[in-house]
Amino acid sequence: MRFSLRLNNDLTLRDYVAVAQAAEAAGFDQIWVSNDLFLRSAPVILQTIAQATQRIEVGAGILNPYTLHPAEIAMLAATLDEATGNRFNLGLAAGAGEFLKWVGIAAAQPLAAMRESIVAIRSLLRGERTPMTGSFLHWEQEAYLRFDAPRVTPIYIGAMGPKMLALTGELADGALPLLFPPEHYFGVLPYLQAGAVQRAPELAALDLAVCIWVSLSEDRAAARHVLAAKIAYYGHALSPLILARLGVTQADFRPIEQAMMVERDITRAVSMVDERMLRIGIVGGVHDVIERLEPLVAAGARHLSFGPPLGPDQLEAVRLLGQVIQHFQ
Repeated sequence: MRFSLRLNNDLTLRDYVAVAQAAEAAGFDQIWVSNDLFLRSAPVILQTIAQATQRIEVGAGILNPYTLHPAEIAMLAATLDEATGNRFNLGLAAGAGEFLKWVGIAAAQPLAAMRESIVAIRSLLRGERTPMTGSFLHWEQEAYLRFDAPRVTPIYIGAMGPKMLALTGELADGALPLLFPPEHYFGVLPYLQAGAVQRAPELAALDLAVCIWVSLSEDRAAARHVLAAKIAYYGHALSPLILARLGVTQADFRPIEQAMMVERDITRAVSMVDERMLRIGIVGGVHDVIERLEPLVAAGARHLSFGPPLGPDQLEAVRLLGQVIQHFQ
């Protein structure tokens, strides 16, 4: 079993250090930090975390090839591996189209962009001088990494839709599918398996991280409010596959999006998050988490990844998740 913690890039650097050290002590194998637009820079956060810890792996979850060129992503991956003693994992995705619109970017050709980016980044990290002549990336043979990368950094894909999941099964070292709700594991698995049929023999088995949202606290009402606020913020951007799994539609989220993004009335937006939407994650304590995840582990899940909001008190949540880790170990 492997265990990872996922955080948004909206905390202070001091908070990240405290949470990362607690996570390492609790037995987590990895810690991932998002790189959402207009918040703190994930690569800087990860370097700070690595300097304050000894063994836990750090991951950027996720970077995208639209706001950061794949050549620069390769530079970043190699440098962070050098700085962390090969503890860096690279999370890639096409990015959320709704948020990319904030900076006037259209996520064109997402499948081609991801396939070509993975190929190009690995080629650069291997020190190759391979021209790119794809539909998304174009460069000449003279484009190559001008220093020796410590290794070919593991690439995890934050896939959501069927085609991207299949691409992940084919090409990636790991998968970071958001499982909303956790039972969506059984929905994404067939797509990953279908892609794995085309998987190159030199690639190791895919590390499928069961990425769920949890909000843990001994105060259940406080935990519920935190998860509801996160759902109110992100709900409108969820894929149709996930919405169908929850039994809701984008129309259900429109009034919440209006209250959250336009009116900026967080209290009203949170009040409209109903129990169907709340099933997107897990609210409560250690028993609640174990109960929801037991069927997934019984079915073969071997990497449990716990993500924000985590709870009203991050350190309390990490402590409680340490008990979950002990249970599944």
